[in-house]
Amino acid sequence: MGATMSEAGQAKLKRRYADIESEVMAAELVLAAPPKAGLDLVVAWSIVGSFIIMACAVIYFMETILMPVVLAIVVGMVLGLAADRLSKFGVPPAAGGLILGLVFVVGLFLLINALIEPLSSLASEAPGMLERVMERILPYLERFEWVRVALAGTDEKAVADVAMQNAGSMLGIVASGVTPAFVQTLIFLAALGLFLLGRAQLRKTIILAFATRERRLAAIRIMNAIESAVGFYFSTASIIYLVLGTITALIAFVGGLTMAPLWGLFAFVSSFIPYLGVTAMTIALFVGGLMVHDSLLLAIAPAAGFFLLHLVMENLVTPAILGHRLEINPFLIFSAIIFWTWMWGAVGAMLAMPLSLIAMTIFEEVRPHPPERQLPA
Repeated sequence: MGATMSEAGQAKLKRRYADIESEVMAAELVLAAPPKAGLDLVVAWSIVGSFIIMACAVIYFMETILMPVVLAIVVGMVLGLAADRLSKFGVPPAAGGLILGLVFVVGLFLLINALIEPLSSLASEAPGMLERVMERILPYLERFEWVRVALAGTDEKAVADVAMQNAGSMLGIVASGVTPAFVQTLIFLAALGLFLLGRAQLRKTIILAFATRERRLAAIRIMNAIESAVGFYFSTASIIYLVLGTITALIAFVGGLTMAPLWGLFAFVSSFIPYLGVTAMTIALFVGGLMVHDSLLLAIAPAAGFFLLHLVMENLVTPAILGHRLEINPFLIFSAIIFWTWMWGAVGAMLAMPLSLIAMTIFEEVRPHPPERQLPA
């Protein structure tokens, strides 16, 4: 009987040990879960960060191919949207897109041809113009003590020799950029034509790439929203900046500057580059005023007039027209301009706004929206 009780006690003790071990294992799993979840989060963010770094590297090093292709897609969106409007008059969308693309390319070449002569003469007269500008502006700068001290410590002959020595290398840099620019122009024209020709088929392919009906509808909604936002921005901004360019031409004419229509054209084009365009245009008008007028006040007048006009346009007119549809944080726009200028130069700065619009549109369409509150019955 004692032996039987001993076996029963041992069996009970084994079950107790088994229960204790299961409790310990459960506690270990509970304690190990948070670190594992935290580790998974770190790994996930590491993968995302590595992907972003690799994507930035690809964007930077493949500038020659990616920049003209992206520019062609953005321009093709605007022209494709206009071609859809022409389809109401019986013009097929593909044919309308090609016609508008041809008009755009011809207008671009005519614009470049019209700018070649004045820009060439400006480049040939640049040293003399720079010297005359410095002669005009130095008397005003010498009123400041620190400027006189800095100028007194410089050797004009040494500065001139350094400039002449670096002139050849600077011309070599400019010449080396001609061939890539020509290649990028050909890539842009080819990409634009093919995008306009196969735009409908490309949309269909993207839509059918999704398996479920809900995702296909979401893809259609996102593409329509992107085209609508980009088209609305460019069409409205073009009208606003055309008015700004016309008024700038009048300011240049009244201010005594030569080639007033050319100043208006520069103002129209530079306005599509936020922040940087108005800065370059203001400096150019100031330099042009110094070349024409002896009085500093008259020289500053065209630049001040353009700057105030652009200030009114950007802070009153443009927000009143575009603000109700295109609400983007100015800091995000500024950051996008810096990023894309670093990546692709002046063309990147021009593409910063449409690319930001595309990103924000996708974000607004993808993110879950909170349910609308229902009033009590």
